[in-house]
Amino acid sequence: MSGHEPRVVYSEAPDQEVRSLRVRHCRLRTARDEPVAELEAVSFRLRFGAVAVPAEGIGGVETRPEFRRQGHMGRLLRQALAGMARRVDVAFVSEGIEGAYERFGFVGAVADGHLVVPVRNVEQATGGDWDWDSNAADPGIRSATPADLPTMVGLYNTAHAHRPWTHERHAGWNRLVPQTTWKPGSRTLVLRTGHTINGQTVNGHTINGYAVLEGRAFGDPLGTLTVDELVAEDAPATRRLLAAVARLCWQRRLDRFTVREPADSLTGRVARHLGCTYEQRFPPSGGMMAAVLNRPSLVRALEPELRRRTGGLLPDTAHLQAVEALCGGDLFPDDHALIRLLLGHWSAEDAYVHGAAVPDRYRSLCAAWFPGGGTPALPAPYAHRLDRY
Repeated sequence: MSGHEPRVVYSEAPDQEVRSLRVRHCRLRTARDEPVAELEAVSFRLRFGAVAVPAEGIGGVETRPEFRRQGHMGRLLRQALAGMARRVDVAFVSEGIEGAYERFGFVGAVADGHLVVPVRNVEQATGGDWDWDSNAADPGIRSATPADLPTMVGLYNTAHAHRPWTHERHAGWNRLVPQTTWKPGSRTLVLRTGHTINGQTVNGHTINGYAVLEGRAFGDPLGTLTVDELVAEDAPATRRLLAAVARLCWQRRLDRFTVREPADSLTGRVARHLGCTYEQRFPPSGGMMAAVLNRPSLVRALEPELRRRTGGLLPDTAHLQAVEALCGGDLFPDDHALIRLLLGHWSAEDAYVHGAAVPDRYRSLCAAWFPGGGTPALPAPYAHRLDRY
């Protein structure tokens, strides 16, 4: 170790609040208390459909240059995962490095996707109601304030309540990108509801939609416009927010914009009606990854969600027997396949294609348990940018 003590000690610091997330720092240090490597174990609740379970995620992984290529990061990850397994049943990596996490039990479990919306399509859908070259804006849309955040959180949770991989946001959530000297941070637009008096629409104070535009560094070329989130109560509100974003593009002479929302969301359905492209990436390694830490405990915690998916397909006794078979590994013994099935990244048919063998008596049940995301029983899993760590 080039002059450093050969003994390296592992430690965990108590949880602390960091940008609306509870974070525990896991570290390796030499006997002289010199830092060797560290990572963050981030605590949250994550959805597998209608049920949310406690989970932890790995982030901020770093080894000091003089200690690299000596196996320290592998040791740190193994000890951190052992500690996580005493607290939660499932672990996640938000942006895994290719080829790094598979040997620790992680597997890609979410595809990254976004909508690309042509401005011309939005313009045509407005029916010529607006003068696009004017500076006039939709009177119901304004910039957000901190007081709007609880309502935005409620809209988000309502829109994505049953979506796998979704984080439950609490009333104090605020992971908008902050403004700094060289970066303007997130720009957020909110849409207020209105009512009609004597044929005139009067804007109210209740928010029924919002759009968070990706923060850009000052001086960046204005060749793109990306929306990190766009959530609204109904289709008319969604169209108004999309039109507001399209107006910004028109003023910058951009012909399209990107919205980071899943294709089966309300925003996705409205954009598809307007005309858009949905681009999705399925990385063979790295990206958004997950690992089962305690299989029996996780499956039992998700039993109500599995029951919801079946819609009473089996009597209680037969259903619970099948759940126990899943707990014990008689059904889908590969944990990599299991986490993909539970999240909806795979359907049961996908698992069969990849070699999973299931007894005939469980085939119809597994089809109901694991329909895959983007189906009536289960929305597509999706990781929103503002909840990544």
